[in-house]
Amino acid sequence: IPENSQKPLKALLDVFLPAGYPESVTEDYLPYQIYDSLQAFSSSIAGLLASRAVLEGVGVGDASASATGALLLSIFQDSMGRVATILFAHRLGTSLEPECKMYRLLADIFNDAAMVLDCLSPAFPKPMRVLILASGSVLRSLCGVAAGSSKASLSAHFARWGNLGELNAKDSSQETVISLVGMLVGCLVVKVVNTPLANWMTLLLLLTLHLATNYMAVRSVCMRTLNRQRANIVFACLHKHNRILNPKEVSTKERVFEHDGILRDVDDNCLGYARIGIPASELLQRLGETEKLTKATNLPDGRLLQLLDVFEDEGYVLYLEQPSDMVCILLKKGSDTAVQLKAWYHALLLARLVRQGYESEKKPMDMVQSTLVAVRKDWERVQARLGEAGWDLDTAALETTSGFRVSIRR
Repeated sequence: IPENSQKPLKALLDVFLPAGYPESVTEDYLPYQIYDSLQAFSSSIAGLLASRAVLEGVGVGDASASATGALLLSIFQDSMGRVATILFAHRLGTSLEPECKMYRLLADIFNDAAMVLDCLSPAFPKPMRVLILASGSVLRSLCGVAAGSSKASLSAHFARWGNLGELNAKDSSQETVISLVGMLVGCLVVKVVNTPLANWMTLLLLLTLHLATNYMAVRSVCMRTLNRQRANIVFACLHKHNRILNPKEVSTKERVFEHDGILRDVDDNCLGYARIGIPASELLQRLGETEKLTKATNLPDGRLLQLLDVFEDEGYVLYLEQPSDMVCILLKKGSDTAVQLKAWYHALLLARLVRQGYESEKKPMDMVQSTLVAVRKDWERVQARLGEAGWDLDTAALETTSGFRVSIRR
């Protein structure tokens, strides 16, 4: 291709791509942006169909409808949405970054559900219509929180040169163009689609395309941080095959939606569950017996002191509760990302041995102690191999709630 013919194309691409592309971003940036653009296009058209339904719901074309009523409905919807934003951010704010891929897709599920409610609203009487439209506003607010936070985490992942601000600006430019094209095409669609049946068929087709492209978008991302699921996949493969998977290999095995805290082996079988960063009160309750009336906890057999002695030189305390196969991890003050990963590695090893029946004659405390010996022996080598495979060992991503830290003085 002649150099002169490339200049206009390069100038056009420079408007929408970050400076230094492709070296300035990760390899998964382009496939993600392609799928993200496709989902934004279908969402724009579906949004016009939903907006038309909302206008019908608030009384456009109805002589009995009043502007004041429509204004009050808008205020009610906005108020419900703002309250939902605060509650959602408070309840799930900590988990948005470690589980950014899940919340990126979940955000669009919320948004699509809101569109469906909008299209349903004209079919209901006015009192019920208000609740349906308010529910749609709540779902859109949840979408805003989840999408905004997850996009920020994904942008930080893509920005290889630390060019986060520019990358976000170019992403906004891309979305603006795609939304504009979607609105222009949507104007033609809205004119053609006039009957309720055609409206629903078109909407469901667009929403299916929207969710499918969103799913492909998040599946194309290869995160380098080790959250619970990715740590499970890496450590399970290490335990069975003595091999560390790299981020790209893990992304092909990773699920978008996964049970919180589940421990799986390399064949995806459930081994148990783990909770990391628990408060000391929860550990005491699991170690002892709680009186129903006084709520006091009795700790028999000096179990707590024995556990603290075992983990005296570690940055965490781990306990196996049976028969539930729940591994509880108490983090000490000052525990860093390496300590958390070591604790999760220990939890998965312990759950694997328990499920396979090894050392079944031993008590839980003895199994915890024997597996800790193996973890101490292998961890430095495992940590070095994780870094060589390309994993980010500086960013903590195992805790999905506001974790607790405990200071232990003997």
